[in-house]
Amino acid sequence: MSIRSSGRRTGAGAAALAIGASVLLVPTAAGTSHAEPLPPRPASSVDASLLHRSGTHVRARQGAPALPDDVSALSWLVADVGTGAVLAAHDAHRRLPPASTLKTLFALTALPHLPGSGRHTVTEAELDEVPDGSSTVGLSADHTYRVADLWRGVFLSSGNDAVHVLAAMNGGWDVTSAQMQAKARSLGARDTTVVSPDGFDAEGQASSAFDLAVFGRTGLADPAFAEYAATADAQFPGGTLADGSPTWTYGIENTNRLVTGQDGLGRYPGIIGVKNGYTSQAGFTLIAAARRDGRTLLATVMNPQWGGANAVYEEARSLLDWGFAAAGHVDPVGSLAPPPATPPAAPPAPVAAGAVTPDRLHVGAPMLYGLSAAFLAAVAALAGTAVLRRHRTGRDGGRTES
Repeated sequence: MSIRSSGRRTGAGAAALAIGASVLLVPTAAGTSHAEPLPPRPASSVDASLLHRSGTHVRARQGAPALPDDVSALSWLVADVGTGAVLAAHDAHRRLPPASTLKTLFALTALPHLPGSGRHTVTEAELDEVPDGSSTVGLSADHTYRVADLWRGVFLSSGNDAVHVLAAMNGGWDVTSAQMQAKARSLGARDTTVVSPDGFDAEGQASSAFDLAVFGRTGLADPAFAEYAATADAQFPGGTLADGSPTWTYGIENTNRLVTGQDGLGRYPGIIGVKNGYTSQAGFTLIAAARRDGRTLLATVMNPQWGGANAVYEEARSLLDWGFAAAGHVDPVGSLAPPPATPPAAPPAPVAAGAVTPDRLHVGAPMLYGLSAAFLAAVAALAGTAVLRRHRTGRDGGRTES
C-alpha cells in the first residue's frame, strides 16, 4: 500500500427522503398451515416515515430474538436483500460521513460504462489529485492496466488512485460526482451528498445507513460488482506490457476483514462482500452482506463509538447473526426499494359502445356499480354508436482505510 499527496475538493448539500407505500390485502385459505416460519410481511405494509424517526426500530413477533446489546454505532440497519425489507434499524437516515463505503455508489455509477475487458494507460495528471493520506493500490503513471485490475484496486485495496483514474475515464471528477448524485436519487437514496467520489472526507459529503444499504443491495444484483466485492485477494500488476498484461505482480487483499477473516475475526459464514471504510471524520463504516439458508441479509454500520478498529466488523457480525435468527419473527420497519415512479398520464382511450364490462366499471368508474341494470341498459341504448371514455386525473488526511 502506498501513499500519495494531493489536493482536496469541497462542497455542500443535503436532502431528505420521503417514500410512499400502499397495502394490498389478500385473503388466505382457511386451514392453511406453514411448515416453515412465515417470511417478513411485505415492506409496503409499513409506515415509510418510521425510519425517519430517531431511535431503534424493530417490530418483533412472539419468539423473536432480542436485538444485540453490543452495537454502539451511531447508525445501523439490517435488511433482507431479496425483498428489500428493513428488519431493524437505528437512526437509519442520520446523515454521516460515509468514508470508502461511498465507493459502492461510485461503482454503481461508473462500472456499467467501464467494463473489465478494457485497458487504460494511466497519466500523471490522473494521479496528481489523489488526496494525501489516501489508501492506494499502487498505480504508476505510463503503465497500461486492464480495467478489471483497476476495479480490483477499488474493491480490495480501496485504492483512491484507482478511483481517480476510473473517474477520469468516466468523464472526469465533477462529471462522475454529478452522475453519482443522480444515481443515488434514482434509487431513492436522498440522504447522500457526493463531493468526493472516493469517499475521502470533504465538507458537506454525507450518506446514511439506509442509503448505503440501498447501494449495497443494488450492487449485489450486478454480477461484476458482486464478484469484485466478494474477492478476498488477488495478484496486482506491478509492471505491465502495452496490452495491460503484467510483467510482475504483487498480492493485494480485501480490506474487509469479514471477507478475509484477518486480525482474529474469522471469515463470516456465508459472507459475500460488500465494502468497508475509514477516515478520521467518518470513523469506521461498513456494508456487509451474507447468504445463508437461501436468504441474503445485509447490514450497514456507521461509526461505532467503542471497541477499536474491529468494532465495526464485530457489530456487523452481531447484526447479521440476529437477522438470520429473526427470520419469520419480525415484521419490516421499512423498505430499501425506491419509491414508485409516478407513471405518465395516459391519453383517454376510446371504448366502443356496448363494450363496458364490470372490470372496466371497477377500474374506470366505480360509481357505476351503484346504478341499476335498467339504467345501464338505457344508457347503452341512448349511446348507440357513441364513444364512452374514461378520464384519469400525476462527502484530514491520515489513515483512510482499515
